[in-house]
Amino acid sequence: MHFQVTKANYLLLTTVQELEAETIDTLKSIFPFPIYPIGPAVPYLDLEEKKTKNTDHSHDYIKWLDSQPSESVLYISFGSFCSTSRAQMDEIIEALNSSEIRYLYVAHRETSRLKDKCGDKGMVIPWCDQLKVLSHSSIGGFWSHCGWNSTLDAVFSGVPILTSPLAHDQHPNSTQIVDEWKNGWKVEKSSKLESDVVFAKEDMEELVKRFMDLESQEGKKIRDRARELKVTCRKAIGKGGSSDRNLNEFISDISS
Repeated sequence: MHFQVTKANYLLLTTVQELEAETIDTLKSIFPFPIYPIGPAVPYLDLEEKKTKNTDHSHDYIKWLDSQPSESVLYISFGSFCSTSRAQMDEIIEALNSSEIRYLYVAHRETSRLKDKCGDKGMVIPWCDQLKVLSHSSIGGFWSHCGWNSTLDAVFSGVPILTSPLAHDQHPNSTQIVDEWKNGWKVEKSSKLESDVVFAKEDMEELVKRFMDLESQEGKKIRDRARELKVTCRKAIGKGGSSDRNLNEFISDISS
């Protein structure tokens, strides 16, 4: 990987200078070519167009979100490539139902089976427009596998994150969320459970209750931090922001 990068003329990063300043400065000290952070790489222009046209209201999940109180829904998605076991999914649904919080769970191929287990306050779907969902006023949290795209979607939307990394870069992404950005908590594994179920129902139930408690000091703290990071992202892509300047400099470089 390092050998391939050294052959490049430029390096574009789908991140924001202000979010990862130390890492970006380190990369700039290692490589001889220009490095341009131009993130977050989220389709925010498309999002604004959808808001204007109001096209997504044909989806049942958007109509359902419209009917929920502000910041009351926990959105859950563990990505498309690495999946959790059926047994773990069942434990998650049971924990969510017992907690009595509102939730929207993207379960992909398991949707039909899990719909039968879904409580009155939950909705299980096979797919959604994630950025549209995270930007919805009823969303109060995101339980995520910490893929980089999902992480940026949440930060851009100002939504705090429960982290359950499954593989690869998801683990350092989780660490960044919890320890550095401080806009989320990690769902800790239980060592006492069988391999197919790594998160205990009772632990998950208690955690999601705490996480979605808008009145607690710890809940207010991570939400305030999530909103701060949202402002940072929006400033970066705004006119004259760091990502806007970097993109213009890159275009100027390759055009000269």
